[in-house]
Amino acid sequence: MAIHTCEALRACSPPLFTSIKLAPNCIRNCKFSVRNCLKNPNNSRKLVLKVKEKLEKEHYSLPVGKNGRDDEDMILWYLKDRRFSVEEAVAKLTKAIRWRQEFGVSDLSEDAVKSMAETGKAYVHDFLDVNDRPVLIVVASKHFPAVHDQHEDEKLCVFLIEKALSKLPAGKEQILGIFDLRGFGTKNADLSFLTFLVKFCSMETVRKEYFTEATIPVNFRD
Repeated sequence: MAIHTCEALRACSPPLFTSIKLAPNCIRNCKFSVRNCLKNPNNSRKLVLKVKEKLEKEHYSLPVGKNGRDDEDMILWYLKDRRFSVEEAVAKLTKAIRWRQEFGVSDLSEDAVKSMAETGKAYVHDFLDVNDRPVLIVVASKHFPAVHDQHEDEKLCVFLIEKALSKLPAGKEQILGIFDLRGFGTKNADLSFLTFLVKFCSMETVRKEYFTEATIPVNFRD
């Protein structure tokens, strides 16, 4: 799958973690601000409305509705990601919503990605992992960058991430991505794909740490 598009999607969806370097006093102030917002729903609500108002005033042409400029759940998600900075949340939301609109994320469907999905190179597992996270599995040995159409790969990548996100239980904000490198060869090599990987582990680790006997994906049982 074309990972540079997945990176774009990560830019439009809050990352699983963020890192930032600040002076010690800034760190203390930042932590207090975030804790204050998380503990006081009224503060969070005020910031959500402030971001919503700025988006309407400064970026009126952006679409509305789910994943649009007035989606309060998404606004809150971005506020948390940006440590409740209104300006940073607005900037990232604007970029995200425009990207989704240009790529046509809302137009993607099972039929739209059917031909690429049938290669078996990636799919969303039927069960959650032991931490109640939706699971996206990528089978690297079935990825052929020299043969498969790049744009079709991109559509599949985006569609499956959206599908996994739609399976998030209430209160959960993470999905698990597993990249199966068994049988991986030079014909499957994709540098941008490899740089996207963040953790290598054995099949035994996948079985023990992420699933139960009842929920382990079939191709990880042997």
